[in-house]
Amino acid sequence: MLRDYNEKRLFDLTVGAVALVLMSPLILLIGLLVAVFLGRPVIFRQQRPGLNGRLFTLLKFRTMMEPVGLSEESLRDSARITSFGSLLRSTSLDELPELINVLRGEMSIVGPRPLLVRYLGRYSPFQIRRHEVLPGITGWAQVNGRNAVSWEHKFAMDVWYVDHRSLRLDLKIIALTMWRIVRREGIDQPGEVGAAEFMGNGAVQKQPDASASLSRDEIRCGSEEPPVMALKSCD
Repeated sequence: MLRDYNEKRLFDLTVGAVALVLMSPLILLIGLLVAVFLGRPVIFRQQRPGLNGRLFTLLKFRTMMEPVGLSEESLRDSARITSFGSLLRSTSLDELPELINVLRGEMSIVGPRPLLVRYLGRYSPFQIRRHEVLPGITGWAQVNGRNAVSWEHKFAMDVWYVDHRSLRLDLKIIALTMWRIVRREGIDQPGEVGAAEFMGNGAVQKQPDASASLSRDEIRCGSEEPPVMALKSCD
């Protein structure tokens, strides 16, 4: 297990460092555009649970305006998202700062997506196994459904990845991620920005076949919480 961890860590450091260097001009450009179109801060920071539930600060490019007022409507993601923010999300360019999380050892290139802290108390014993590995920028659930599938199905795919992770699988997921980005699939649920909040189930459910790819119709997450309250989850 230690050998597998060391190999994956070496892979993450190599890919993360090379990607950060090659994409640094693009990262700087996006940062400038975010400052112009959305204002400051440019980087969205939020505490997320990582390996074994340990908290870390997730870094992403900001894609939403600050809420105007405290009404429920003004706090909704749909009222705060902009066309520029939607473009960043649909191309996954908002995720680029997470390469810093990878270099810090808080995330991996591939793994279950880091979700909200409050979800920790809502997982079933089966679902919380997704925290047995580092969270990833992309993952098995992201290339096989994202927001078009149920939370239970996404978590089943996360745990399937935990049990079957390998360098070969990671390379496959990275390749599939590039294809999804080109096709801009799996971004949001219909009528939503991101996914509806996971409210928990409290019991181990019968798990679907997490190893199987899903149909195009089963594909779409992400969200930035307003400072006062959160209405949604995030990819």
